[in-house]
Formats: sequence, C-alpha cells, structure tokens
Amino acid sequence: MRFYDVLASLIHDMKNSLSLVIHTLDGITLDTATDSTNQARITLLQNEAKRLNNNLIELLTLYNIENERISPSIEEVDVAGFIAEIMAENRSSVEANHIELTSDCDPELFGYFDENLIRNVLNNLVGNGIRYTHDQLLISAVEEAGYLVFRVEDNGPGYPEPMLSSQALKNEQSDLADGRTKLGLYFAAMIAEMHRNGEQQGFIRLENNHRLSGGCFSIWLP
Repeated sequence: MRFYDVLASLIHDMKNSLSLVIHTLDGITLDTATDSTNQARITLLQNEAKRLNNNLIELLTLYNIENERISPSIEEVDVAGFIAEIMAENRSSVEANHIELTSDCDPELFGYFDENLIRNVLNNLVGNGIRYTHDQLLISAVEEAGYLVFRVEDNGPGYPEPMLSSQALKNEQSDLADGRTKLGLYFAAMIAEMHRNGEQQGFIRLENNHRLSGGCFSIWLP
C-alpha cells in the first residue's frame, strides 16, 4: 500500500473520530444545566472540532480527486432549499457565537451542480466566516452572467490586499495571510473547476465590501 493511501485511510479514521466528538459536544451544548463559562468553552471546542473536521474532509476529497476516485455528480438542485439546509446545519454554531446568519435567494432558482461537493465548500466558508466576522454572515445565490453564483459574506476586516490583488489562488506563492488557509482556497477552486458546461468552467473569486462590509467569497458554477 502506498504512503498516500495509508495517509488517506488515517484521515478517514480521524474524521470519524472527530464526528463523534462533535456529536458529543452538540449534546452537551443542549444541556441547559451547563453554566455560561463552561458553555463558552464548549462552544470554542465545538467550533474548532468542526473546523478541523472540515479540513480533513477537504484533504480526503482532494486525495480522491487527484487519484481520479471522485467525479462530480451533477444534478438539478433547488437552490433556495439547498441554502436553507446549509443555514440549518450551521445554526447552532452561529447562535452560540452571537452571529446573525441570513440568506438571500430567489425561491424559484434552480441550478445544476454536485450538491455534496458544494455543501462542503459552503460549510467551510461559513466556518471561516464565524472566525472572522464581527456579527453578521450572509449566504446568497443568484444567476449572473450565465453562471450560478454562491456568495458567503461577513462584516469582519475583509481579505488582505495581497490576496485580492493575486486572484491566482492555486499558486503556491499566493499570500494567504490572516489565517485564511491555502487548503480551503485550493479546495474550493478545485471543486469549482470540476463543474463544466461546454467551454465554461467554474471558478472562485474574492472581494471586499460586496453587500456586507467585510470579505466576500464567491463560487461561480456554469
């Protein structure tokens, strides 16, 4: 067995263990008898465990992509319903951090994409947003210039200028300062590029001050 296969197996095992930790923490969070000090500590552990779990999912997915063990399963998706699911999956985390999570999407909007892959990207973006926002997060989707565009925005300090001026996000020399991990950006770019329609190919984009005053990460799907 190759080293990378062993590593992938270990990542899968670690992900399962972390999922158990997250499930246990979720149960403790619901215990109303927990005092406020311990509740804050539990919330911190909960957020970091979810963040690490998302990173492991990204690593495992990238491994499968590189070894051609995964390809996008493109299906028609009710986009508004899909975003509602993302909101529900992250509700406990944003509420525990006193963050207002809102969405904006035409209820009749439909798109064609791999639901599981895009779900992983958006959940990771929301997880990062929780760390960097002041108190607001916005998830939106719209049809624009022939693409389905998902955006996750916050009202935090925004992306640093070196990241905005270098949109070649897969370049190893990109300055990914301020904790915005290279892995997350590389993962999102890879997932976007796996979505094709004729000569069109998906891509990602960073900007500041789109609708909220902080960073805005968008993923464009043809």
